[in-house]
Amino acid sequence: MNRTRLFNASCLALIATAMSFAVRGDIIGDVQRLLSLTDVQVGWILGAAFWGFGLAILLGGPLCDVLGMGTIIRLAAAGHIGGALLTVFSNSFGTFFAATVIIGIANGLVEAAINPLIATIYSDDKTRRLVTLHAWFPGGIVIGGVLSFAFTQIGLGWQPKVLLLLVPSVIYTAMIMGQRFPPTERKAAGVSASGMVREIARPLFLIIWAAMWITAATELGPGSWIPTIFNRVMGSSAQAGILVVVWINGVMYLMRQFGANVAHRVSPTALIAITAVPAAAGLYLFSLANSAPAAFAAATLFAAGVAFWWPTMLGITSERFPRGGALLLAIIGATGSFSTAVAGPIMGWISETYGTDRVLAYWALLPTLLVLIFGGIYVYDRARGGYTVEKLRGTA
Repeated sequence: MNRTRLFNASCLALIATAMSFAVRGDIIGDVQRLLSLTDVQVGWILGAAFWGFGLAILLGGPLCDVLGMGTIIRLAAAGHIGGALLTVFSNSFGTFFAATVIIGIANGLVEAAINPLIATIYSDDKTRRLVTLHAWFPGGIVIGGVLSFAFTQIGLGWQPKVLLLLVPSVIYTAMIMGQRFPPTERKAAGVSASGMVREIARPLFLIIWAAMWITAATELGPGSWIPTIFNRVMGSSAQAGILVVVWINGVMYLMRQFGANVAHRVSPTALIAITAVPAAAGLYLFSLANSAPAAFAAATLFAAGVAFWWPTMLGITSERFPRGGALLLAIIGATGSFSTAVAGPIMGWISETYGTDRVLAYWALLPTLLVLIFGGIYVYDRARGGYTVEKLRGTA
């Protein structure tokens, strides 16, 4: 087993996943016009991307124990390549919707496979490695966003943008060919399926699960609205709002890639509690910004606040509930996707009711709850000797 090769392949698979979100967000306006789609049909397409993503994570996680993580990631590769090609040749709502579902499922299978894979091959360094791995989600957003923007400036249509997805997809497909994948950590330790399922009912996991709805909604929910807010409030004729999203994800990439060691210096629970403060401040200040420099400054503060959340939530799950294995990681990942899907229409309702410029001011209330939740867990842990990483010892 070449764990470095498997880690790098996982990073490329995550880049393909992230690029699909960035490219779809960029091309959907052109696709709607060229295929004569209604707003309702566009809503179905965007919803399919997130719901397919979440359901595939939820179902794919447990299948890692049955089929093996290698099989799951190979299915994801087939979905990425096939879905991208079907998208390019789409000429109706039905084919474009089907292609979106296929790519969404592939994205979910990637998330379902790579999280337990990295937790298994780096069982002594889970949170740091997961943070480094997930640097490539914002990294992929930056790559997809910048290339899409560049393709627009030189007059290329939406099909060439979709073909960009084939580059990381083909590379990670080649990297996993012939590779041996290990069994999941839970399966290797001999923990039974019933022992894995019982972990769901642990009170601390239920709290972490509930908190994931908030962390994901805070981190990913504003992403689809920030470009619209920026363009409307700033009156951007160049539609430069997408560049704010690129900037946010660039900051997140740098922090995850080069700041992953912070997980060893600060308790993961304390890390989320502390960074929730700048996250809330960034959202609130963005809602007040009336110039591009002010908007980008607020966006930087927000990005710095949420940068570590998604991988840290996965790290906490893997470290505190290793007997839950791929199932619990899948539940947390799927919850994040479902939360993002739900956040979109809620933010739309806030925009229609209170005004587009006030959306993020109300959304800033969410991270304040995280200060209380994770601050409470930190105090609870401290009273019992501090944050503890549970180790598997063999049987259920």
